[in-house]
Amino acid sequence: MVEELVAAGVTLVSAGAVYTMAAARVVKQYERGVVFRLGRLRPEVRGPGFTMIVPGIDRLRKVNMQIVTMPVPAQEGITRDNVTVRVDAVVYFRVTGPAEAVVRVEDYRFAVSQMAQTSLRSIIGKSELDDLLADREKLNQGLELMIDSPAVEWGVTIDRVEIKDVSLPETMKRSMARQAEADRERRARVINADAELQASKKLAEAAKEMSEQPAALQLRLLQTVVAVAAEKNSTLVLPFPVELLRFLEKAQQGQQVVPAVQQPVVPAVQQPVQEQLPSPPSRLDVVSGGADSGQD
Repeated sequence: MVEELVAAGVTLVSAGAVYTMAAARVVKQYERGVVFRLGRLRPEVRGPGFTMIVPGIDRLRKVNMQIVTMPVPAQEGITRDNVTVRVDAVVYFRVTGPAEAVVRVEDYRFAVSQMAQTSLRSIIGKSELDDLLADREKLNQGLELMIDSPAVEWGVTIDRVEIKDVSLPETMKRSMARQAEADRERRARVINADAELQASKKLAEAAKEMSEQPAALQLRLLQTVVAVAAEKNSTLVLPFPVELLRFLEKAQQGQQVVPAVQQPVVPAVQQPVQEQLPSPPSRLDVVSGGADSGQD
């Protein structure tokens, strides 16, 4: 009798151990458990830790609640300004409703991936090339809203969407390089012109100060000679006085004035000579003289 009781006890313990092993489940900290009993969803969601289910009747499905990083394959499209580009992105999302993620969509990862690719193509067609290159933050927000709208019904929340790279054709890259080079050259010329303008103003102010103090020009000349001689080169500096140039200029002006003064003197000298010469006899005088001689 005792042996039968012991055998029954051992059988019950063994059956209990087998049942416990079959019913025991462990849910990790970053997971949640969704239980289906005879195909029907149980309302409670099992939290992390040890939990029990009915073997053969219940079915536990674990859902990962961590943030998932999903790369979006590169999508090729035409922008609004008719430029062919190739854009790839990355999506960060997490499951907030484990029951909806299991019941409402077959594979929420695949669904989010397809929605991200479709939204990326749509955003490429609505944007211009300058927006894709410079205003990515605005495009990221637009992508996030486009993906998050249907994903909310699946129990998925989109945390962030980032555009990783924008690939351009080689011809477009060369055109943009030429444009950037021309723009930089324009800015360099403007800067040089501005520098020349400022330098000319400073030189004008310096010349004005030197004109008030003539000795300053001589000191500046000596400083230039010292600067040239300090380089230990074979350059020969010969200061040329400005006063000599002024003297030569005045002498040249004097030579140009002398012919202009002597030119009106010639008719003044010749005029009295022409007045002293006897005037030739007119024809009437000759005729009258002949008549008087005949009468005589």
